[in-house]
Amino acid sequence: MSKSRRSPALALLAVLPTALWLSATGRAGDLALGEYLSAECVTCHQISGRQVAGIPAIIGLPEDAFVAMMESYRRRERENQVMQAMAVRLSSEEVAALATYFGSLKPRE
Repeated sequence: MSKSRRSPALALLAVLPTALWLSATGRAGDLALGEYLSAECVTCHQISGRQVAGIPAIIGLPEDAFVAMMESYRRRERENQVMQAMAVRLSSEEVAALATYFGSLKPRE
C-alpha cells in the first residue's frame, strides 16, 4: 500500500509508541544530545544555576517553559540579538534536547 493510501488508523499505529513513550516519560528531547549541545549555552548561562550579570539561570527550567522561551526568541518576540541568533540556528529537536537536559539539572547550592 502506498503512503498516500494508508488509513488514518495505520498512521496512528505508527506514531503511537512514540506518543506513549513521551507521555510516560514526559520527555521529548534526547538527554545526551542536550548535554552535548549545552557546552555553548554554559559559556554565558551558569551551570551552577545562578543568575550572573543579568544572564538568567536556565538550570531546572521546566522543559515546556524552555521551549516556549526559545520559540519566542526565534519569532523575535523577545529582545536579545545573541539569543535570537542562537534560537534560529537550532532545530526543534535540538531545542527539545536542550530543554530536557537543562530541565533535568538541579541548581547547585
